[in-house]
Amino acid sequence: MSPRTNDSPRGSGGQDAPRPAEAPEASTAPSAAADAPRSPSPAERVDALRRFAAAVRRGRGLHGASCAVLLAVAMTAGAVAVGGDGRDAARAAPGVSRAVGADVLVRGDLDTAIRSLQAHVRAQPRDFGAWAALGLAQVERARTDGDPSRYARAERALARSLALRPGNDQALAGQAALAAARHDFAAALDHADRALERNPYSERALCSRIDALVELGRYEEAGRAATVADRRRPGVPVFTRYAYVRELRGDVPAARRVLHRALDSAARPADVAYVATALGNLERGQGRYGTALRHYARALAADDAYLPALEGRARAQAADGDRAGAITTLEQVVARSPLPGPLVALGELYEDRNAPDDRAKAREQYALVDAWTALARAGGVDVDLDTALAAADHGDAAEALRAARAEWNRRRTVHTADALAWALHRAGRSAEALPYARRATATGYRDAAFLHHRGMIEKATGHDRAARASLTAALELNPGFSPLGARAARAALKELEAAR
Repeated sequence: MSPRTNDSPRGSGGQDAPRPAEAPEASTAPSAAADAPRSPSPAERVDALRRFAAAVRRGRGLHGASCAVLLAVAMTAGAVAVGGDGRDAARAAPGVSRAVGADVLVRGDLDTAIRSLQAHVRAQPRDFGAWAALGLAQVERARTDGDPSRYARAERALARSLALRPGNDQALAGQAALAAARHDFAAALDHADRALERNPYSERALCSRIDALVELGRYEEAGRAATVADRRRPGVPVFTRYAYVRELRGDVPAARRVLHRALDSAARPADVAYVATALGNLERGQGRYGTALRHYARALAADDAYLPALEGRARAQAADGDRAGAITTLEQVVARSPLPGPLVALGELYEDRNAPDDRAKAREQYALVDAWTALARAGGVDVDLDTALAAADHGDAAEALRAARAEWNRRRTVHTADALAWALHRAGRSAEALPYARRATATGYRDAAFLHHRGMIEKATGHDRAARASLTAALELNPGFSPLGARAARAALKELEAAR
């Protein structure tokens, strides 16, 4: 694979790291840009989620849809959820209009980039490329700050671009990224293919195509798509996707080699932060916590505000026995971006510590997950996988099973197989769960949580020998994969050994 770097790093599907935007977008109604609502601070967004979650706990009188609309209004600091022009933006990306300073976007200064894009939109309302970039930038902003109410504005901006220049590849690629962010991966694949018909070398479309195929469980096709993308547009975004496809097939050494090559080729701080975090996540998943922490430190040296690196560092700290440090770091993460993954991780760390008030603190994190999923649904995001994973362990088992079945019917990946298996098990239907647990581990992908789930299901169905093998493999691979899960795995192994 070529060492040449291109644009910004990749993120995919449900466990997304920030991705860069395409070119900005301009409006045929200049006044729309001038009337943009103020973007709320991270503290305001988290406070809005907390108030919403508290209202739900106090009483169920409000209809769910009404709650979601009220929450969306709060999260956008007074912006009308069905109005606005989508002027928020995110980390810069390739193909930006020449009217916007490339140096601003390369530096990754989000606030400066947003102001530059907004000014350009007001000055050049018929710049279809600017509208396309702004739409994609809004997608990235929603993904980085955990506020999916922005997706509607991104959708309108991309539609404006296409109205100004029908079929332009920048907007089609932006639509692919938006569909992927909303977890509509079939639509993402369709938009990416259409963009590539117009421009076979569109990096954004090439990368979105890989992401969509991965998230649809079409791993062989994803591998071929990564090879094509590497031939056409080699660089950091393609390298990281190629590595993930290799990891999903169980080839961790190849994934590691590709990521190191990508890190060697990374020049911009944003790329260094992304690739170093990806390496940290890979090593943490293999139980190599010291190595993972060094990679996270390198990512944070490049960008000390990079949330995925902070989250990864917290998880590695917890796995390595530094629970206090992990809690402190995760509290920083959720204060800025209250997404389900770090919220659940923080809640479980509170439960594991079990100090006074920790149970209440844990419940608050899980309630915030419910609030976030309500907002995400209001923004058109499919959140069934997030719901299934959180509810199976910390919520309603019946709701977890409903969500997992719905997600499995849409896409059949190792992650949806694992979620459905675990939801079935938690609902007391372990015999039905076992084939899905086996399918989740069938590609060679090695994930300690998957092995833990499989082992617990095998134990529940009387497959004691297989259960011992799966649980042992989980703890040998990544002994600190989850504070509560690892404890449960060790307890189950002890029971199995005592019963021999």
